[in-house]
Amino acid sequence: MVQVFQWLLRITGGLIVLTLLALFVTYYLAARSLPDYDATHDVTGLSAPVEIVRDNANVPHILGNSDADVFFGLGYAHAQDRLWQMVVLRRTAQGRLSEVFGTRTVETDMLMRRLDIYGAAQASVEVQDAATMAVLRAYADGVNARLAEINERALGRGAPEMFLFNPAVAPWQPADSIALVKLMALQVTDHLQAEVRRARVSLLLPDTARVADILPEAPGSGVAALPDYAALYDAPMPRIAGATRHNDDPLWPVARAGLSGASNAWAAAPKRSASGGTLMANDPHLPLTAPAIWYLARLELASGGVIGATIPGIPVVMSGRSEDLGWGIAASYMDDQDVFFEKLNPDDPEQYETPDGFATFETRRSILRIKDEMPVTLTLRWTQNGPVLPGSEFDLSTITPQGHVAALAWTGLSPEDRSIAAWLRLMQAKTVQDAIAAAEPHVAPSLNLVAVDGVQIAMKTIGAAPRRDAEHQSQGRLPAPGWLDRNRWKGISPYSSNPEFISPPGGIVGTTNNKIVDRPFPLHMSFHWGDTQRVQRWTRLMQSRQVHTRDSFIEAQLDTVSPTARTLLPLIGADLWFTGVAAPEGTPERQRQDALALLANWTGEMNEHLPEPLIYSAWVRALQDRLIRDELGPLAQDFTHIEPLFIERVFRNVDGAGVWCDVIQSAPRESCTDMARLALDDAIIWLEENYGTALESLRWGDAHQATHQHPTLGQVPLLRWVVNIRQSTSGGDNTLQRGLTRGSGPAPFENVHAAGYRGVYDFTDPDSSVFIIATGQSGHPLSRYYDDMGELWRRGEYIPMSLDLNLARAAAVGVTRLEPR
Repeated sequence: MVQVFQWLLRITGGLIVLTLLALFVTYYLAARSLPDYDATHDVTGLSAPVEIVRDNANVPHILGNSDADVFFGLGYAHAQDRLWQMVVLRRTAQGRLSEVFGTRTVETDMLMRRLDIYGAAQASVEVQDAATMAVLRAYADGVNARLAEINERALGRGAPEMFLFNPAVAPWQPADSIALVKLMALQVTDHLQAEVRRARVSLLLPDTARVADILPEAPGSGVAALPDYAALYDAPMPRIAGATRHNDDPLWPVARAGLSGASNAWAAAPKRSASGGTLMANDPHLPLTAPAIWYLARLELASGGVIGATIPGIPVVMSGRSEDLGWGIAASYMDDQDVFFEKLNPDDPEQYETPDGFATFETRRSILRIKDEMPVTLTLRWTQNGPVLPGSEFDLSTITPQGHVAALAWTGLSPEDRSIAAWLRLMQAKTVQDAIAAAEPHVAPSLNLVAVDGVQIAMKTIGAAPRRDAEHQSQGRLPAPGWLDRNRWKGISPYSSNPEFISPPGGIVGTTNNKIVDRPFPLHMSFHWGDTQRVQRWTRLMQSRQVHTRDSFIEAQLDTVSPTARTLLPLIGADLWFTGVAAPEGTPERQRQDALALLANWTGEMNEHLPEPLIYSAWVRALQDRLIRDELGPLAQDFTHIEPLFIERVFRNVDGAGVWCDVIQSAPRESCTDMARLALDDAIIWLEENYGTALESLRWGDAHQATHQHPTLGQVPLLRWVVNIRQSTSGGDNTLQRGLTRGSGPAPFENVHAAGYRGVYDFTDPDSSVFIIATGQSGHPLSRYYDDMGELWRRGEYIPMSLDLNLARAAAVGVTRLEPR
């Protein structure tokens, strides 16, 4: 018995030693890829030495004798800190993820091959001017210099993820950077999804007034009536299927409807500034990831210093400032996508109808290689309107007439994309007029560019705007017959027709993704906008004081008051507050009274420490589900976020919208008060099951946790606790400090889409400008810079955005010197 015990002890001890040894070896190999920021390297591709001074937040300040050398340094710095992120983004654009991740990403690769974003990027290389090509090549050389250094010195393959997946890493090419801009464009537009959703709802709800309820237009005139969707086609429509099938893989490159790009950007002229100079604030909203998509950098160019937010893989500052100019971006929601249904030739399925008769599909075969599986050969098809998408994508099969296929027209597929050239010119601009002129070549994504110089403010919508016929059958809001000439695009509208605001009389300009113009079709910009709520709060904050300061702009950027809550609660609770007799403790009636009492004294502030935001959010979520479930059936699951205008229309009975309160299948006629009371009971039960029975002890931050998930390792057991970042946060779907909730699943209020970058620029004292990103500069989980900015971001704090090199050197964590080999 003693011998058995001794052997068990030896085996256990041996296993512990082996485990510790394995952990040590793993840590050692992973740590090998941590970059040394205080070193000198001989590299190929430089004309003169480059210095990269990293300040105490690990923001690189890149100095060189020429612009080409500076962009070389940016490529090197990006590859030092975010190599894995760059590799994954490039493979996404190329449709080559499955070579590394296997069957998990086959659907993603199939979509990207069909769109052929990378092919369009390669074609776009040919139309770049010499100056842009010099930058793209220099940047690629900088990335490749880091790759060569990793290979020569065995630096842990450049990133710890490389040991797990071991992908082949090809040299960086100019087309790669162009492709990443196109990939960003795909991620911030959702007009395709909006068209499909409207078509599905239209087929379910024969009354067009009810479609207008659940899919309301942004306030304003100029909206024409839509045709009956089924009447557009002379072929049978499919039977309406269940809920939309969503791909929830973090590597899926297309956002769900309602989860695409958003942003805040605004500026004040000197007359509205306490200091007499211009002010600007910008916070672009994108899915939260670890690391963040943004990377802070300062470039010392021949035209002067530029500092701000970059995206690894793209050699431009997308939101930032120079000594003379500040600029920021926000999703414009320009309607840059249209779905067309192409009618097949019944005698030859390889042909489709056009205004000039039948034409043959352009086809090409593409081999999709899959790790540990046999390759798959895809047949890619294009029509004159764009690439053909299968019915399995975006649930197109549920709205495709028999004998038709869907094709996508999208400006982002342009093979003559000079967007990077526009950004490079913008970085050298001195005035807002220069900035607007510089942005003319920009194609996609369409953005609202807010710019300030020392004395002027401006906002211009940039990006290619499709020109549509005034007789277009659906005005771009529903999939349209592609064989009718009046539905097809008529080219691109002139840049001068894009909305533009320069030095407005009020001295304030800005956007929260709200409707910015009200022009009749086809001069309109969009029928589908990203915001009808935040703009209310922004307008109030901007007009509540005569002059603004940097701090008042920060206060507005971090504001967590929900105008939606302030509007909806008096409507849905009007007949519930302070009615009825007191109920005994512990009864459902008492719980309802307690919840109403809490909400009655609430200001609408979505503070992470309060219970009211969670009670309110659970209530309106349950209410909308009760209102639409009987009419929409399984399709109701598509409406993952509340539509404030819908609930307001219902409770105000606008155009008879109160009919949504009556449950079709029940004999009694339910009132909106009945629905509100039942939904509150639903919400209280849900809260008790998930967070406990004491309503006053609830915390919004427990449910509204910012979830920065690592796209490739975030779901791996054990590793996810190392690579993912979770933080309790304030804000919500409709606050200026926007923290868009997941909307579905067991944790519907997780914060998954927010401002990964915030910047406030003060041109009275430019070096007092500030910025922050949501995680840290490094993409290496073992680096102290992986999440060091995360807590500052959560608390609403910033770091200095200074072009003062002496300040950067004074607290430098390292100086990297690149010497020409």
